[in-house]
Amino acid sequence: MRALGNPLSLSADDRARVEAVEALARRGASGLEALLADLDTPSWAVRRAVIGTLARMGTSAVAPLCDVLRHRRDSEARLAAAVEVLVASTGEVDDCVIALGEDSNPAIVCDAAQVLGRRRSRRAVSLLATLTVHADDNVAVAAIEALGRIGGGAAVDALLAALGSGNFFRIFPAIDVLGRSGDPSVVTALLGLLADPFYVTEAARALGRTGQEAAVPALVGLLQRGNDAVMRVAAVALVEIHEAQVQRFGGARVVQSALRTRPAGAELGRRLARCLSGADATEKAALSRLLGWVGGPDAASGLLALLDAEPTVARASANALMELGPEADGPILQALREGDSARRQVLLPLVARRSAAVPDVVACLEDRDPMVRSLAADTLSRIGEPSAVRALFDHLGDDDPRVVQAAAAAIQSLGSEETEQLALAAARSADPRTRRAALRIISYFGYPRGLDVLLQAMREQDERLRDAAIYGLPFIDDPRAVDALLEAARHDSERTRAAAMRALGQTDKEARVTSCLLGGLNDKDPWVRYYACQSLGKLNEEAAADAIVALANDDAGQVRVAVVDALAHLHTESAMIALRRAASSEDSDVRRAALLGLGVSKRPDALPVLIEAASQGDPATRLVALSAVAEYDSPETVTALLRAAGDPDESVRSAAVGFLATRPGTSATQALVSLLGDPALRERVVSALSLPAEGRIPGLMTALEAADELVAPLLVAALARMQRADARAALVSALSTSSPAGRRAVAAAVAALGTVEAREVLERAAAQDEDPEVRRACLLALSR
Repeated sequence: MRALGNPLSLSADDRARVEAVEALARRGASGLEALLADLDTPSWAVRRAVIGTLARMGTSAVAPLCDVLRHRRDSEARLAAAVEVLVASTGEVDDCVIALGEDSNPAIVCDAAQVLGRRRSRRAVSLLATLTVHADDNVAVAAIEALGRIGGGAAVDALLAALGSGNFFRIFPAIDVLGRSGDPSVVTALLGLLADPFYVTEAARALGRTGQEAAVPALVGLLQRGNDAVMRVAAVALVEIHEAQVQRFGGARVVQSALRTRPAGAELGRRLARCLSGADATEKAALSRLLGWVGGPDAASGLLALLDAEPTVARASANALMELGPEADGPILQALREGDSARRQVLLPLVARRSAAVPDVVACLEDRDPMVRSLAADTLSRIGEPSAVRALFDHLGDDDPRVVQAAAAAIQSLGSEETEQLALAAARSADPRTRRAALRIISYFGYPRGLDVLLQAMREQDERLRDAAIYGLPFIDDPRAVDALLEAARHDSERTRAAAMRALGQTDKEARVTSCLLGGLNDKDPWVRYYACQSLGKLNEEAAADAIVALANDDAGQVRVAVVDALAHLHTESAMIALRRAASSEDSDVRRAALLGLGVSKRPDALPVLIEAASQGDPATRLVALSAVAEYDSPETVTALLRAAGDPDESVRSAAVGFLATRPGTSATQALVSLLGDPALRERVVSALSLPAEGRIPGLMTALEAADELVAPLLVAALARMQRADARAALVSALSTSSPAGRRAVAAAVAALGTVEAREVLERAAAQDEDPEVRRACLLALSR
């Protein structure tokens, strides 16, 4: 009986049996028979251990496993395990399994096809092609699926032949596999199936999966003549092609152009809108995007109706409305006027940056929902119409802090000739909330006429008013402002003293300011000490280094952090020694602050400390250390970033790729290319490689010279997505300098350039390249 507890833990019996499997593995060939006998053990954990062990035994286990598939077929579990071992085996598998593929038993042949397909055995293509016409449908389907995994010209030819078999059970899987191949040569055959009502939907789906531009006109044609079900499938396929084109070539707009150049666009918009009824979420999202591209009078109303749908559909509809441009303005504003609070929350981010929208958005400032009022303020800021400033001032005293903050931020963004006058008037309001917000606005703009208002607020009993005034004093160029701050630094209120210490760090460095801040280091309140320390660092007051270091063991954690932060701005030897010591502190906040400080210093002797910290401790500390390491121009930096790209934490991995993306030099490019084998990082790495950093294009070209079929299309996509003249030139040259896989991959990208030079290079390669698959890819590219 299994032990109760964690279902992922092994029972005592399973643990003992796994240990026995490991013992058999150590015996080598003499343990083989016992391991084969355990292939059908009921325990999943033990069976996985047996599979892993046999796979590692390599060639010596292959023939016995093939014998299992041929003669010991009384257990499904045993057969499945044997297949798994052969797929994962490190030995020479192909010859033995190919022989199984010639057996008279269809079940054995199916198992062989599965193994060969999953191993992507190119040597098996000839056999598998023969099996696609096998008398047994199961064998033929297994061969079709295997060829789909292997890919390549010969496999595609066999799959295309299957389309002409006239056998329903073979044509459907062949359609699916051909679509997933992404091979441009399959498009013509799939297009031929669109005229058959029996296959039209599957063929349309497959065309979408190819991602090929050549399929776009026919799919757009389906939108105009197909029934609702076919139109939905065609819409999804067109969006898939659009996404594939963007991934390969950057800002591709092939689908949009095909839709907008079609006659009767208004009628197409009506048909698309009608199809929304009865569509699933994926289809609705696709139809929404197409409506945004097609436009027309029915597009906006159809999209507005989807804003209440599930999140993915609502986002697609919102994005499509923004793509509609002026066509959507009227319907959006009408819906804004007539809608309730929930609808306004959705609509306000969609309002275009046009002054005609201001009255309707200003009206939303009176909505009962504070979220709507806040969004309305944000929208007015985005529109950029200064006439809205007066209405925003009316909401500085709003009951909801979010609205006040949004209104103040919008006023600061918009400015206007009357803002100063309105702010000075609001700063004398009887409402404390309005006064505080007005003081922040005066501080932001640094109005000289606002000094008297700030000084008056300094004399108030309300601490929050004093805080707002203190915050603004450093931004007004007047000696009285500094005098007021020095006086506030001696106030009875700890909060006011702390605020003054913080503000003094934003003034000019002068003796009386330094003296005041040094005195603040000894204040009884930890927050006063914190801000005094922080401000001395901001002022780069190196003479205060020893006094700051003396607080390194302060009882208050925030003070210890401020010490480290301040030392990072100083360049004395005592400051650096203290920083290195703090980098090993048991206090995680202090340690992170020290690591950041060492990074700011960029001292060579700090780099080993940072590299070590980037691979130890909690994720937040590793992330901080990594950001500091990235500041160094050193060969060790790329190595550390590459190692961090395999970190267990997602945020660390993402940061490492981001740092490599912006780092100049071919070594960073080489590091990124080495990460393309990780499916979890692949798309992020391609995006990183498409950033044109110094040395990026030469690094990509070097990688293309040896790229395989997996990596080559990704490298080509990175070059194409740069959308730069030197990257386009590199694509053209790659058609003669890269590996065969690279030349095959680059053909479509060169054709997409649409230049005379690109066509001449393609024609030359189509006639002269030594690789027949490259010639074939070039011919297909030329036929677009």
